[in-house]
Amino acid sequence: MLLLVGSFLVLMIIGVPVAISMAVASVLYLVLYGVAPDIIVAQRMIAGVESFPLLAVPFFILAGNLMNSAGVTGRIYAFAVALVGWMKGGLAQVNIIGSVVFSGMSGTALADAAGIGTIEIKAMKDHGYPIEAAVGVTAASATLGPIFPPSLPFVIYGMMANVSIGALFMAGIMPGVVMTVLMMLTVAIFAYVYKWGSDAPFEMKQLLEAGLEILVVFSIPVIIYIATLLGFSVNVSVGIALLILLAVDWYFDFSAVMALMTPVILIGGMTMGWFTPTEAAVAAVLWSLFLGLVRYRTMTLASLAKASFDTIETTASVLFIVTAASVFAWLLTVSQAAQLLSATILSITDNKWVFLILVNLLMLFVGCFLDTIAAITILVPILLPLVLKFDIDPVHFGLIMTLNLMIGLLHPPLGMVLFVLSRVAKLSVERTTMAILPWLVPLFIALIAITFIPAITLWLPTQLGLIK
Repeated sequence: MLLLVGSFLVLMIIGVPVAISMAVASVLYLVLYGVAPDIIVAQRMIAGVESFPLLAVPFFILAGNLMNSAGVTGRIYAFAVALVGWMKGGLAQVNIIGSVVFSGMSGTALADAAGIGTIEIKAMKDHGYPIEAAVGVTAASATLGPIFPPSLPFVIYGMMANVSIGALFMAGIMPGVVMTVLMMLTVAIFAYVYKWGSDAPFEMKQLLEAGLEILVVFSIPVIIYIATLLGFSVNVSVGIALLILLAVDWYFDFSAVMALMTPVILIGGMTMGWFTPTEAAVAAVLWSLFLGLVRYRTMTLASLAKASFDTIETTASVLFIVTAASVFAWLLTVSQAAQLLSATILSITDNKWVFLILVNLLMLFVGCFLDTIAAITILVPILLPLVLKFDIDPVHFGLIMTLNLMIGLLHPPLGMVLFVLSRVAKLSVERTTMAILPWLVPLFIALIAITFIPAITLWLPTQLGLIK
C-alpha cells in the first residue's frame, strides 16, 4: 500500500497529471507485487466506465456548453441585475444569484467559474470593485454548481455508492439554499464594512419584471396540477403548461424564464417518472438546443461545433480520471487500505459525530490535492462501509463529501477553480488564494450545518418518497 500511495504522491508532486499518476502508480504496484495479471488494469479501467449512470456525464457537460453558446449566461446576468443589483454590494449579490440559476444547467463548479464567472468578474471590476473581491465571491458562488441539481459529482457518487441519483439531486436543494443565504449575508457584511454601494438604481418596474419571471416559473407546476384536477391526463396537462409558458415568454420576451425552467423540467420529469436522472441529462441537451436554435436563435453551426468539441475534450478528461481512479481504488481495497483505515478510525472513536468530523478533515485535505471525480471514485469504496456501520445515510454523506471537495477546489496546490479564476482575472495564484480565503467562512459554516443537521439534506427527498 505504501508503494501505491507513495509513488502516486511523488508523481503528483513533480507535476504529472492526476489520471496518469494513478495509472502509473497502479501498474507499478501490480508489476512489483504481482497481486494480479497486468491485463487487470485494462479490465478494471473498462469496468470503471461501463455504467449507465455515467452516460449522464457527457450530456450534462454538453448542456452547459450549449447554454453558453446560446448566450443564456448573458440573460441570466441581466435577470440577476434586475433582481438584486439595487442592493448594497449589488454586483456581488448578482454574482451569487447568477450562479444559483446557472447551477441548474451546468452541474459543475468549473463551468460556473469559466462561464458566467467571466462575465461577473469583468462587470464587478468595471464598477470599481477590488479585483480580489470579484474573484473571492465568484469562487465561493461557483461551489453552488454541483450542489443544486443537476450535479456531475452526484452522478459519480451515486454510481459508486449505489445510491439514487434522483434522491441526491433533491437532497442538494436545501443545502444549496442555505449556502446561498450565507453567501448573500457575507456580501452584506462586506458591503457594510467596505462601503460598497448599489450598482443599479432601484426600479420597481425591473424588480417586478424579475419577480414576474420567478412567478411564471413557479406557476408552471401549479398549472399542471390544476389541469390534472380538471380531468386532463398528466401528459396533456404538461403540454398545456408548456404552450402557456412559450406564449408568455414570447409575448413578454423575458430575460431568463427559459433558463430558470431547466431545473424545473429536469426535476419535474424525474418526479413524474418520465425519465431517469441519466436520461434527464439528454432532456437538458434537447432543451438547450431548443433555446439556442428556436427560441433565441443565437446558436450557429460554428458555436454548436465548438460546444461539441469542448464537451468531447472535457468528457475525455473526466472519464480518463474515472478509469484510472477505478484501478487505483481497487488496488487500495486489495491492499487492505480500507480495513486499515476502518480499524484506525474505530480505534479512535465509536461516535458517528466524531467520525464525521474526522472524515470532514480527511476530505478537506484530499480535496486540496485530488480532482473531485478522482477523490469520489477512490474514497467512496473505502469510506462507505464505515458510513453504513455508523448508521449514516449515504445520501447525507454524499452531500458532505461533495461540499468538502468543492471547498478543496478553491485551495492550492491543485484547486482547479483557483487556477481558472487566476487565469480569468489575470492574478497570480498567491493573490487569488488570499482573495478567496475570507469567502471560505460561509462555506465552512454551511459545511458544519449540513454535517450536523441531517434534516437540511434529507427532509426534501424524504417528503418526496425518494428515501425512507
